[in-house]
Amino acid sequence: MKILLLGSGGREHALAWKLSQSKLCAELFIAPGNAGTSLHGTNVMLKLLDFEGIKSFCLKRNIEMVVVGPEEPLVEGIVDFFKADKNSENIIVIGPSQRGAQLEGSKSFAKSFMLRHQVPTAVYGEFDKNNFQKGVQYIQQHSLPVVLKADGLAAGKGVLICQSRIEAVAEFELMIQDGKFGEAGKKVVVESFLNGIELSVFVLTDGKEYIILPEAKDYKKIGEGDSGLNTGGMGAISPVPFADNAFMKKVEDKIIRPTIAGIEQEGISYLGFVFFGLIKVRDEPYCIEYNCRLGDPETEVIVPRLKNDLVALFIAAANGGLHTCLIETDNSTACTVVAVSGGYPGIFEKGFEINELEKVISGESIVFHAATELKEKRVLTNGGRVLCVTSFGNSVSSAVKKSLKVLQKIHFENMYYRNDIGYEFE
Repeated sequence: MKILLLGSGGREHALAWKLSQSKLCAELFIAPGNAGTSLHGTNVMLKLLDFEGIKSFCLKRNIEMVVVGPEEPLVEGIVDFFKADKNSENIIVIGPSQRGAQLEGSKSFAKSFMLRHQVPTAVYGEFDKNNFQKGVQYIQQHSLPVVLKADGLAAGKGVLICQSRIEAVAEFELMIQDGKFGEAGKKVVVESFLNGIELSVFVLTDGKEYIILPEAKDYKKIGEGDSGLNTGGMGAISPVPFADNAFMKKVEDKIIRPTIAGIEQEGISYLGFVFFGLIKVRDEPYCIEYNCRLGDPETEVIVPRLKNDLVALFIAAANGGLHTCLIETDNSTACTVVAVSGGYPGIFEKGFEINELEKVISGESIVFHAATELKEKRVLTNGGRVLCVTSFGNSVSSAVKKSLKVLQKIHFENMYYRNDIGYEFE
C-alpha cells in the first residue's frame, strides 16, 4: 500500500517512523515532512491546504491511504474534498469529516456536543459581539479563576486563565472587540476553572466502534516546575501513573463511550483519532476539550509504546473491523523531552546547524525531529520546537534520565529543554 502522510512536526516523524515499519506499507511519502521524516520515506513539497495539489499527487502516484497529521486540513475539509470526487473517493483518508473536525475547530460546538451527550465538562457560556455586554456581566459574576477560550483554532494560544475579573474583562474585550486572536476569537467560550491534574487519552474510531490507545500526560509550560508561558509542549510521559484501571473505566464509561455514541447518533462521518483532553478532579474525569487528531508531543510517547501494526489498524477502521483488533502496548514507561530554540515561545532565531545527531542512535532512545530541515546534507533548526528524544525505562525517572543523557550529546545554538519532565511522579 502506498501512503501519504501530511504534516511536518514531531508527531509526523513519529507516525512516519511507525508507518514505515509496517509490512503493509510499500511506499511512504510525507508532505512536506522534515529532516527526520526523510529517513523513513520521501518528502514531497505539498502545501497542507492545497487540496487540489494533494489530490493530484495521490492520483499520479496511486496513493491508497492519506494520513492527516495536523488539525487545519481536517477543519478545512480535506476528507470531504476527497470523498466528493469519484477519482479520489476510494482513497482511505484517516481523519474526520469537516463536521467531525468541528469538535476541535469550534469550542462552542464541542461544549454543546458534550452537554447534549452528558459528557462531564466545565460549566460555560459563549459570547460574541452581539451579546458582548452579557458576556461582561457573566464574567463579572463568575468565580475565579475564569477561563477564556477563543472559539476557533488559535495555534494553541487561544486559552487564557484569568486570576481577576478585571483581567478577564480586559482580555475578553481584546478578543472580541480588538481581534486579539483574529477570526478564531470572534466568539469566546467563558468557562469555570477545574482544579486537578490533566492527561490525554486517545482513541481510533470509525464513528461507531473505537479502540483505546495508550494515554499520556504532556507538559505545556516553558519553565521547570510548570512555570512561565505556555508552549506547544515541552515533553510527555506514558503511561500516566494515576490513570489506573478503575480511573480509566470511568473515562471510558463517562466520556469515551458517550462521545462516540454521540458521533454516531448525530450522523457525523468520522474515521480517525479522537483526542480527549481530560482533567482528574478529585477522583472523577472531566473533558476539557476534544482534538480531531493525535497530540504533539504525546504521539512521540504513545506510538513507540504501541506494538500493533498501525497501517493494519487504519485498514481495520476503514473496513469496519475495529472490533477484531486488540491493542498491545509495551509495558515500559516512555518519556519524551523536547529541545527548543532559545527565546521560544517568544522571538527566536532559526537556521542553526544541529550537531552530534549521528552519535545518539540507541535502541532505548529515539530522536524525533520537529522543526528541522535538511540543507546541503546539514540538519538545521527551522522553528521553535526543534526535536525531542523519547526513551524507555522501568519508571518515569529512569526514562527521563535516558532522554536527558541523549540531549546532553546534541547541540545547536541557544538550545533549551526542561530537565524535570514527569517531576511529580519521581
